[in-house]
Amino acid sequence: MKFNFNVPPYTGKEAEYIGQAVKNQKICGDGEFTKKCSRWIEEKTGTKKCLLTTSCTHATELAALLLDIQPGDEVIMPSYTFVSTANAFVLRGAVPVFVDIRPDTMNMDEKLIEAAITEKTRAIVPVHYAGVSCEMDVIMDIAKRHNLYVVEDAAQGVMSSYKGKALGTFGEFGCFSFHETKNYSMGEGGALLIRDEAFVERAEIIREKGTDRSKYARGEVDKYTWRDFGSSYLPSDMNAAYLYAQLEVAEEINNARLAIWNCYDKALAPLADKGRIELPVVPEDCVHNAHMFYIKTADIEERAALISFLKENEIWAVSHYIPLHTAPAGREHGRFHGEDRYTTRESERLLRLPMYYKLRPEDAVYISGKVKEFYGMED
Repeated sequence: MKFNFNVPPYTGKEAEYIGQAVKNQKICGDGEFTKKCSRWIEEKTGTKKCLLTTSCTHATELAALLLDIQPGDEVIMPSYTFVSTANAFVLRGAVPVFVDIRPDTMNMDEKLIEAAITEKTRAIVPVHYAGVSCEMDVIMDIAKRHNLYVVEDAAQGVMSSYKGKALGTFGEFGCFSFHETKNYSMGEGGALLIRDEAFVERAEIIREKGTDRSKYARGEVDKYTWRDFGSSYLPSDMNAAYLYAQLEVAEEINNARLAIWNCYDKALAPLADKGRIELPVVPEDCVHNAHMFYIKTADIEERAALISFLKENEIWAVSHYIPLHTAPAGREHGRFHGEDRYTTRESERLLRLPMYYKLRPEDAVYISGKVKEFYGMED
């Protein structure tokens, strides 16, 4: 039996909806399925406006443009994140200021943010790791007191919430990912969630190559023209058609993933109880979306040995981010504020197990059994 680390989600209606997009003869951006996906996200999250984008990377770049981030500005974020979180701001000439993470959730430690603020700080970028929310009440309070913007990297957070409110809707902007590794996918794609309607018109213009074409498409102007700088951040409607087939059954996919996550958690609890591994922590105020299931080994050497053992058993498990501040570009473009107490250490222990829609609960039990076998524990 072979288990890939990830299998892109597929419900069965994707090809039908892509065919409809083709028949509509509107396969570029902002067609029928793009609009359906955007409405679904707006209704599900309660955000003022959702703009589908070509990636979460582009959604974050769009947020940086809308905030008029300038060379020399500083943006506070965790180092334990994907490169796009930093790249979006580095492209504007800004300096990522990395702070340490909490070892329980792997999220940015909210208690360390305030000390990292300087007169150059413009924004805070919390990253909701594994679909588990950062402490948004604390972060929003800090932002308000220091007059800072908040851009949520909620790439992994679709269907997750904090104190009953959807991730991506706390800050001025929230950024979703619909990459093939995410819970809901369009191959490559993302979305920008906009809380303040004052940003909407300019967001549409920048997203449409700097033109007011969106207004033209709605019949609000009789011709469109170049209004601002911009780029092309619109995904094909065929990609959106693929995504919409999954959003229609989002609850079913979410529940299936949670069932797998819970099986892993239960099956591996005896190992955790013996102190051999650590399991994910989900704080009481957070509702997560089972984006991933990870364990923490004793150290990087034990992790490498476990990855090798699982691979021999045709189970593909993987490590995750190398902290950005330790990478060549991170050292060149950013800086770490304070002590790296947990970021590097915890990143070297974390191991992600296979997790995808259509993985069965019994598969999670089998994989867990192999993990226990590695540690010499009988099922």
